[in-house]
Amino acid sequence: MGELEHHPAMAGEVLSHLDVKAEGVYVDATVGLGGHSELILRELGPEGRLICIDRDERALELAQRRLNDTRCSFVHGRFSDIGAALGHEGKVDGVLMDFGVSMMQLRDHERGFSFDSDDLLDMRMDRTDDITAEDIVNTWREKDLANVIYQYGEEGRSRRIAKAIVTRRSQGRVRTCRELADTVLRAMGGRKGRTHPATRTFQALRMAVNDELGQIRAGLAAALESLKSGGRLVAISYHSLEDREVKVFLREAGREGKARVLTRKPLTPSEDEKRQHPSARSARLRCAEAS
Repeated sequence: MGELEHHPAMAGEVLSHLDVKAEGVYVDATVGLGGHSELILRELGPEGRLICIDRDERALELAQRRLNDTRCSFVHGRFSDIGAALGHEGKVDGVLMDFGVSMMQLRDHERGFSFDSDDLLDMRMDRTDDITAEDIVNTWREKDLANVIYQYGEEGRSRRIAKAIVTRRSQGRVRTCRELADTVLRAMGGRKGRTHPATRTFQALRMAVNDELGQIRAGLAAALESLKSGGRLVAISYHSLEDREVKVFLREAGREGKARVLTRKPLTPSEDEKRQHPSARSARLRCAEAS
């Protein structure tokens, strides 16, 4: 499949918890390269429908090419756009939300997610958005930089990193991923393990640029609202901040009688999947059924 190669995380668990009905209508709210959607389509009959949403136009284009199925419709939008994306479809039988950055985005250096890229700091999942990581790094106050790196990156040395960024930008605008990575590397005293010292800082900036937690909150609410009674919501998270948002939302939905939580604890990939696909090792799946 070349550029379309993609391993959907926890594929078996996703299908079993979505409980796909042949004639049902489903939403893949983060279609990406279409791996999960391809599996859902195999379970759908001729009357089934799948709405594929992504905020990344390039991913949407590749997914459309991969799936090439008249039962699919493709919508450029965010999690929070689920309601608008449904249009005349009305309530649906299931929604899948797969959070985080895709491997395609990480590998495309022009997108500005990678440490070793000499391209501009961008990090926008939707290239039509206004704010970029370069804007944040070069214009935010030191205090605000430290806060976002601490809160979104869970980085204990956020103040040191923020100070180093402000010092570096006083000598000239920080424009590329490598310039930022090198600045963080020096602030952290060099590389001491396998994980790059800028990992948490890059995560934090990416989440801020794309308002990821805000979109998760809005998207979960929109997803639950779009479900028929008995419809399933499946959400896959990749780090603690995402998983916490899902956990809290589903707990509150359960208390309010809006949904029945089907996963008391998050499901995790099998040891075999972790070995074969390391990028899925941190995945956490939670599921609920609409009341």
